[in-house]
Parts: sequence; structure tokens; C-alpha cells
Amino acid sequence: MPLFGSKKEASKKCTKKEKEEGKMPSVEDKYVLKDLLGTGAFSQVRLAEVKEDPSRVVAIKIIDKKALKGKEDSLENEIKVLRRLRHPNIVQLMDTYEDREHVYLVIELVTGGELFDRIVEKGSYTEKDAADLIRQVLEAVDYMHEQGVVHRDLKPENLLYFSQDEDSKIMISDFGLSKMEDSGIMATACGTPGYVAPEVLAQKPYGKAVDVWSIGVIAYILLCGYPPFYDENDANLFAQILKGEFEFDSPYWDEISDSAKDFIRQLMCVDVERRYTCKQSLSHPWISGNAASDRNIHSSVSEQLKKNFAKSRWRQLMHAIVMVHKMQRLALSSTSMEVDTPPACPPITEEAEAQEHEEEKEEKEKEKAVVHSASLQRNSRDPPNEANGTEHTA
Repeated sequence: MPLFGSKKEASKKCTKKEKEEGKMPSVEDKYVLKDLLGTGAFSQVRLAEVKEDPSRVVAIKIIDKKALKGKEDSLENEIKVLRRLRHPNIVQLMDTYEDREHVYLVIELVTGGELFDRIVEKGSYTEKDAADLIRQVLEAVDYMHEQGVVHRDLKPENLLYFSQDEDSKIMISDFGLSKMEDSGIMATACGTPGYVAPEVLAQKPYGKAVDVWSIGVIAYILLCGYPPFYDENDANLFAQILKGEFEFDSPYWDEISDSAKDFIRQLMCVDVERRYTCKQSLSHPWISGNAASDRNIHSSVSEQLKKNFAKSRWRQLMHAIVMVHKMQRLALSSTSMEVDTPPACPPITEEAEAQEHEEEKEEKEKEKAVVHSASLQRNSRDPPNEANGTEHTA
């Protein structure tokens, strides 16, 4: 699997000592693998520290080659895309390694959490805050498009805060479905229902404009807390998207500015030729001017976000505590690493972890009950609750 070029090109990266020893550099030569951060179908993500500078930490995605068999092209494409992109709002691929059993992607560590979680936790949230978030996304995607890259799966879960700082920037992640325009015509139906553009569902050739549509959907959710398109039946959902049928429902949109609504209409335009580009979107008064309202909309938006996108608060709390302890252990394991001591957290014990597993089971049972209850209350006038449905990949 020639992920990193020819052997001749790879050998150029070897040091003199490595050449003499007849071996390629390994991930362990440069990094010390630490705690497990997460797992996926084909991979796991580990925290790691840089050997030469233990104060620097990264994330390393470890991909099982056997599990990946038949999907090598997809990984190679993702690596190729990430190597091309260097932008402050795009999670950076820092290094790549390979051995007989695994491929290792060394990735910039992002610790600020998901977009919606942060909004819910804020005490105040305005249109101006939403406009600033969308501006950062637009600037990154505009750069991406200039580099000939289409993300194809922009959604809130792929927008992460870089750090826990109050003014942390937003980072775009997960380029697994991204594509370079020079690699051929794009016509594959892919992405996440609810965020995918009409032309993708219509199985027409498409391009950069699909990302702009997705940004429009995200902007809509940021201003009201629920998605513009929703139906538990995918066929009905796709029919809504193909027609571009969405509303600015009262009372949720009553206090949102006309400029914000116009901005969303320009991005979520079914006609690709009339849909705004990223550059046009960045010039819209809601982004570049003073059209965004500074009225606090936190109460309404956070209530809908919790209803439509909420996770178990217990699981979120436990995850946060576990991560703090992981970082504390990492700091203690290296005498040269200086980390500010976070507020004291309850100790993580086996009993606590077991309780978390029990809570997850209970949460799943509750979700089943919610789905059943929702099916009996379809005539509710509230905005659709996404927790009642299941996310699929088109």
C-alpha cells in the first residue's frame, strides 16, 4: 500500500544512522504513545508526547491495515488532502508513519470540545457570536476550495474548538470524504442526511457549492437550535432538501435579523448557479458588516440544541473528568512538562467507570423510549427533535 510515496522518496527522510541500520523511522522513534482517546471501526486515537519536547502533545490515529483492506484508496486520498492543507482553522496532519500492521497519522491535538456543547454551556450567545463562528468556517472552506479541495461532509460534529479558552478558534476536522477536484468528476452520493446538498441527492455532477449549502444548514441551526430539514423517513427528508423547503418558524425566528435570514437563503439556494460562493458569503453584511444582532438568544437556542442534539450530561461530565486526569497523568509522567493544574476533580475509580457504563445502558433505553413516545406525538408543533431519528450516511 504505497501511502507515502515510493521507497526511494521515503528513504530520503531517513537519517544517516537509520540508513546504516537499514530501517525506516517508526512512530515510536519520535513519539511516546500515551492514553487512548477514542476508537473507531478501523482505528484508535492515542494521546502522545513528542520525545524531543515532552511539553508538546499530539493525537495519533492508529489504523489497522487488515480492517482497512479494500479501503486503502480512501485513506490515501485523505492523507493527500490533509498534506495539501495548511490553515489555522483546519486540523493539521503533522506526520505519517507506516509499519506492517498499521498506518499512523500524527494529528494536531484539539481539546476544546464540540461546537454545540460549548454554545449550550455559554451564559450569553448572540447572532454576532454565530456570525463569527460561520466566518471562521467560511474562511477555512474558502482556502480549501482555492486549493481544489471539497470537504463533502461539513456538519456540526466536525467543527471543534481548538482549546478550552473562552475565545478559542473553531477547527474543521474529518476529511474522510473529502475530494480534490483534479481527481475527476464528483457524482457520488455521500455526506450526512440533513446537511447534504440537493445536487448530491439528485445524483448530478457537483463541486465546491455542496460545502456552501452545508454551511448554510449549520448557520440555520446556530440561530434556532434545530435543523431546517427533518423527517424520520429518509425519502421524505430528501424530498424536502431537493425542493429546498425550509421555514423560519415563529416564535424561534421572530427575533432573528432579516440579514441573517437573507444570508441563509443565499447559501441554501437549490439553484447552484445562484448559490453564493464562500467569497460572496464572506462579503455578506451579516458576516462582514454590522447587520448581526447583539440580542441574547442563548435561552431559546440552547433549549432547542439540548432537545435536538443533546448527549447524556453524565457521560459528558465523566468524559471531561477522565480527560483532565489523563492530562494530569501525562504531566506527572514527564518532569519537563509544565501544565497549569486544573481545578480538582473527583478521582476516577473502577466503580465510577463501571457506573458510567451502566449510565450508557440506561441512556440507550431512554432513547428507545423517546423514539417510541415521539412516534405517538407526531402532531406536536415543536420543531423536529433530531434525537428521535437516526443519523445515516448517504
